[in-house]
Formats: sequence, C-alpha cells, structure tokens
Amino acid sequence: MKKTIYFIIVITAFVITGKQAQAQVSYRSAVGLKFGGYEIGPSIKYFFDNDQAIEGILGFRKGGAVVTGLYEKHVPIFNVDKLNFYYGGGFHIGGIDKGTYNDGRDYYDNRRILIGLDGVIGVEYTIPQTPISLSVDLDPRIEFATGSTFDLAPALGIKYSF
Repeated sequence: MKKTIYFIIVITAFVITGKQAQAQVSYRSAVGLKFGGYEIGPSIKYFFDNDQAIEGILGFRKGGAVVTGLYEKHVPIFNVDKLNFYYGGGFHIGGIDKGTYNDGRDYYDNRRILIGLDGVIGVEYTIPQTPISLSVDLDPRIEFATGSTFDLAPALGIKYSF
C-alpha cells in the first residue's frame, strides 16, 4: 500500500511540475482488453478531444460481471513521445453471485448488485508506427450496494487503435 501511495505522489508531482502541455494522442478510438486484479474483459476508448477520453469496460469476475464507465484526462509525461499519464473518474454497476470472494475475506449468501464510484490513475504508451497501446493503471473504487467498501483495482491493458 505504501508503494502504491508513493507511486501516485511521484507521478502527480511530475504532472503538476511539468510544463502545461496538451496530450497528443495518435488515435481517436481503440478497442482492447483489460486484465485487472478483480475483473478481466473488453474495453473501448474514445477521445472526444486531444486530451480527453471516455472509456467503457465490461469486466468479468468469478460469479459476476461489472460495467464501468470512466472519464479520463491525458497529460504527456517525461517528454517521451506517445507516453501519457491519465487520471479521471466514473462509476460502475454489475452483479455477483453468492459465494466466497477476495481470498475468502468476503462471503455473500445471495446474489448482490454492485454500484459504486471509480477513480483512475495510470500511464499509457502507444507503440510508434503501430496501432497498439499499452497501459497500466490503478482504479480506486468505492462500493455502495454491498456495504460501503473501498478497494484498489490494478489493471494492465492492451488496445488496438483505429
């Protein structure tokens, strides 16, 4: 947890102290896969401005599925072409079946609806002269429907842009 907080502070410091530049993404739309700590599934991202995007993720998990919608602001970092830091927020809704989750820490005796708020902070790199983008992010989220819980959901992503 301390390493995660340290990582967020360092990346935020670079973004705040860096020159005010607008991210120049090399694509408008992309589809791909997200491999998260809790869910795995397809994603779609659309830039409606040079530095602002919306992303939708359909995540499948043991005994359930979650749909997540995110707004993301992209900022170039480290003066590396096609490398962007992004941050934002959104919401999720889904459901899980009864059973044991989170390595046995949580047990639900019946089906549950999942509803909550999400944040996102991450880094995305578009491989030059290819339609492929790679990302790593951390999605802090608050779950309201199953009781007020908080977790950090790390994820790796790969996208094909067009």
